[in-house]
Amino acid sequence: MSDEPALQEAAAALRDSARPVIFTGAGMSAESGIPTFRGGKDSLWSRWKPEELATPMAFQRDRTLVWGWYVYRMAQLATVQPHAGHWALAELQARWTALTVVTQNVDDLHERAGSSRVLHLHGELMKLRCSVCNRPFTGFDVPALETMEPGQRLEPPRCGHCDGFIRPGVVWFGESLPTKTWARAEAAIRGCDLLLVVGTSGQVEPAASLVGLARRGGARVILVDPDESAHAGQADLHLRGGAGAVLAGLRDAL
Repeated sequence: MSDEPALQEAAAALRDSARPVIFTGAGMSAESGIPTFRGGKDSLWSRWKPEELATPMAFQRDRTLVWGWYVYRMAQLATVQPHAGHWALAELQARWTALTVVTQNVDDLHERAGSSRVLHLHGELMKLRCSVCNRPFTGFDVPALETMEPGQRLEPPRCGHCDGFIRPGVVWFGESLPTKTWARAEAAIRGCDLLLVVGTSGQVEPAASLVGLARRGGARVILVDPDESAHAGQADLHLRGGAGAVLAGLRDAL
């Protein structure tokens, strides 16, 4: 875990903050057992190429493979729980009533821990929609993880309005981020005086540009990450450690 003086310095900065914002990435969810997209041999893209599973063209070309892979991820998500860091951030939201969590993660772990103001830049895995008319789709029963395997093919459901195929509510490569969500994230970070960056590699644009936006606005940047990050050069303070331990320690130090 991060050293105690750095943790106390971060807690003091947070106490003095009037408009903090939290920015989380895959490293936040990894501690709950969700594989990251980049990294070691267990990362999602170590087994498949993005163009095979995470583009509109891939869905058109082989929808049963793509849908099956995302259903496997939904089933995987159902088996994990928020960790101490998710709960700590929810408690921070209760203390700062306007605090926003901006996340690159498509899971619902922030919400399950009690966070209510969460902006999902890359969409939400469980918010299904039609690939043709974009209407939301509900009522899909996610199978148990033990009944599935990675790479299993499944036929996606059909939309009751236009008969189009249902797709996951994530942003695929080649698609734009949700306009309203991005605008709200930019506004929150442009107006913040402290940005707490947790577990994001800094390699995915345009989300990575938000840290620079905070710096240009005069905000202090605190990085929580056990390793180096592309954001390290923009951080005023780097708390080296896992998200769960560091964020729980930060909450306790307030």
